[in-house]
Amino acid sequence: MIKIYFTLLSGLIFYQNAKSQMTDEYKVNVEAADSLYRKGEYLNAAKTFSKAFESVGWKGLVNDRYNAACCWALAGIPDSSFYQLNKIVSGASYSNIDHIKNDEDLRSLHADARWTSLLDVIEKNKEKIEENFNKPLIKQLDTIFNDDQLYRIQLDSIIAEYGPGSDEMRKQLQRMNAADSINLIKVTNILNKFGWPGTKEIGAKGSITLFIVIQHADIETQEKYLPLIEKAVESGDLAAGNLALIKDRMLLRKGKEQIYGTQVGFSKESGLHYILPLSDPDNVDARRKSIGLQPLAEYVKQWNIVWDPAKYKEQLPAIKKEFQRQNIP
Repeated sequence: MIKIYFTLLSGLIFYQNAKSQMTDEYKVNVEAADSLYRKGEYLNAAKTFSKAFESVGWKGLVNDRYNAACCWALAGIPDSSFYQLNKIVSGASYSNIDHIKNDEDLRSLHADARWTSLLDVIEKNKEKIEENFNKPLIKQLDTIFNDDQLYRIQLDSIIAEYGPGSDEMRKQLQRMNAADSINLIKVTNILNKFGWPGTKEIGAKGSITLFIVIQHADIETQEKYLPLIEKAVESGDLAAGNLALIKDRMLLRKGKEQIYGTQVGFSKESGLHYILPLSDPDNVDARRKSIGLQPLAEYVKQWNIVWDPAKYKEQLPAIKKEFQRQNIP
């Protein structure tokens, strides 16, 4: 499946949220399919993805077709998996060769003669897309991205095995912070030299890499480079949802309430995640919709949070105290 990890405290808009342009029926079915996948009901998940595609004339977003392919592969039906993959490879010039080669969900396809041919086309797509890319800069950004993700990917398993307040967790956060400091030096050097390179030069992943390093930086750095991020959003080199992420994070760091609900905290006492202090909860979905973000209830499901505005307003004083007590940036 398409999965990307960034931090315990915030999600990230790696892809434009094109789901906002799809029908409600499509979105409901995709959400149901994702839920079935997480439960290990792969065949039902694959069939539910098909219902989503049927609801919009057998069209489908690239990420959803990819995830459908994973479900078909896990269900032991390779023909349907290759059908979905060919749709995005031939029809949408899918080019993420590294991800598809390493995706364990598709491991069962590797022995199939069609797999090599598929990878050849993806490699050609990648070469065509990157024809005019700044290759040395992309290589540097790929290293930065991998270093940023390395320790974050391991956080959930460390929390599950040792607990959030453990020595192992403390050491992991120290390693993560050290990597972040090195990455910040590299990224600020790039931004100071080139400004914000466009996706035609560094690709979508390169642009996101610049963003996540600034997103993980101190408030002074965020304020300094916020104008560049705003320009990147205006030019289409960065999804508007990412601007919401960093604005929410900056507001919380200044002791104010976030406005889009992108920032989620974790209570060591309850062992549960919660939405960090949020302004005007009743109208948060209207604000999110205005920039192409999914409803808050859908967004926070990944942390097993049930969004109830009325209940949240009742809990807000306690949430503010919890947030201040833990001093989460």
